[in-house]
Amino acid sequence: MVPRRSWVEQIMGLPISVLARGRAAGSERAEAAVREVFAELVEIDRVFSPYREDSAVSLLARGEESWDSVDAVVREVAERCVAAREATGGLFDAQVPGGSWDPSGLVKGWAVERAGARLREAGGVDWCLNAGGDVLVVCPSGEPFTVGIQDPRDPGQVITGVRRTGGAVATSGTAARGAHLYDPRTGRPAGTRWLSVSVTGPSLECADVLATAAFVAGDDWPTVLPPGYEGLGVLADGNLFATARWGQE
Repeated sequence: MVPRRSWVEQIMGLPISVLARGRAAGSERAEAAVREVFAELVEIDRVFSPYREDSAVSLLARGEESWDSVDAVVREVAERCVAAREATGGLFDAQVPGGSWDPSGLVKGWAVERAGARLREAGGVDWCLNAGGDVLVVCPSGEPFTVGIQDPRDPGQVITGVRRTGGAVATSGTAARGAHLYDPRTGRPAGTRWLSVSVTGPSLECADVLATAAFVAGDDWPTVLPPGYEGLGVLADGNLFATARWGQE
């Protein structure tokens, strides 16, 4: 049996879990890498959470900070949000109805991808980092993890799984927060017969954005995915539709 070790913390309003696999899974180096991951995510939440009164996002919304005075990392994320809007043809937009700025749809994937660099530095260990269903996988051994895709009709169940030796899996839909997504092009709630869309690819930041954009796109969601990214949609009756190379790396 290959040694395994797991950690869980509640950060960004989400359960963040880390699974390590390999002979060095219980080493101090692995422990230190996980501590650094959690610490970085806590700091990112401090800066970007729209639920914290002292976050940069909240201060900007109240006019107590200007774009000239916020930390450079906030401006970097704003630039990434603009690039995401352009790349998705407006299907993803951090500007929400009412004019406020909420980068949450990009920040989680970006933050986990960034924090995951700490894990890559701890050689000899396979990692699966799960942030509320958005998953980053690092497997130097070449042995895949199977990532479960949540059943949007019953969030306590898994509807299928996908094997990954690296890269990302991100899901957008109604399972966790109900019908909370809107179409930036109309300002109205996204109308779709799909309950969720999951996206795999090399970057969790991109996969997270693409999953949101694909869900908003409705029946046209496969056309949203660029080369290197694959998708799986779940319909209300439980039927699944996957793009041609879903499950392949």
